[in-house]
Amino acid sequence: MTTTTATHRGFWYRHPSLKLGGLLTAPMAWLVVIYLGSLAALFLTAFYTIDDFTGQVVHTFTLDNFATLFSTTAYFETVGRTIVIALLTTVLCLIIGMPIAFFMARIATPRWQPLLVALILTPLWASYLVKVYAWRSMLQPESGVIAWLLTPFGVDSPGYGTFGIVITLTYLWLPYMILPIYAGLTRMPASLLDASADLGARNGRTFRSVVIPMIFPSVVAGSIFTFSLSLGDYITAQIVGGKVQMLGNVVQQTYVTNLPFAAAVATLPVIIVLLYLMAVRRSGALDSL
Repeated sequence: MTTTTATHRGFWYRHPSLKLGGLLTAPMAWLVVIYLGSLAALFLTAFYTIDDFTGQVVHTFTLDNFATLFSTTAYFETVGRTIVIALLTTVLCLIIGMPIAFFMARIATPRWQPLLVALILTPLWASYLVKVYAWRSMLQPESGVIAWLLTPFGVDSPGYGTFGIVITLTYLWLPYMILPIYAGLTRMPASLLDASADLGARNGRTFRSVVIPMIFPSVVAGSIFTFSLSLGDYITAQIVGGKVQMLGNVVQQTYVTNLPFAAAVATLPVIIVLLYLMAVRRSGALDSL
């Protein structure tokens, strides 16, 4: 073995991260090209139109698809409904996930924490469709579990609709909110909580002034998952939404007959998520992740 070869191998042994980075460069570049290329094709198609006689895509730049999307009342209401459902799902995931994550990170003993994390991850191993159809069964207006629980109190089951979509999406994406908050809480020094208590702060004041600012980046990370996943979902709305539709349902119904319009509708959630990420970046939350 020559001295040059030995030196070269020794360099890679001392810097294994550089070797791994070199091996992953080509696959990552390929994935980026495919992902960005698909988005570019989607964006360009949104500015084309369809020939009503032949059904072929006409490659002529036009804003008619977006004009139709925002000028038609039904489509405009669908845009607003989708955003509201995504926001409600994110808020519910935060309300439910915050105490769970706090219990896992600060109250449970270190012996039980891995088990609790595994229990939070367990629903993710189940099939997406199985979970949605399970909620469809529970949300049945007369014979579902929800109706059985509410009937003794004189309250009718909400059945299928916006409530069913929100509660199902909350169940589906809740782990994506709990785990980032849990990770943020585990990194928070316990001395901060002790110092707050020593200074006379009550639990509520400590939570507002110490805990929330420390885990705010984790909350933002979880909200990105829950908001974006809810914004692009359409299967849940199709199964438990009844007559309620989201933007994904519009794409599903129109991509065969009018591909450019479906591309315009599919572009809108991407734009909304990008605007949300820009707002989050301006807040500085992403810099602390």
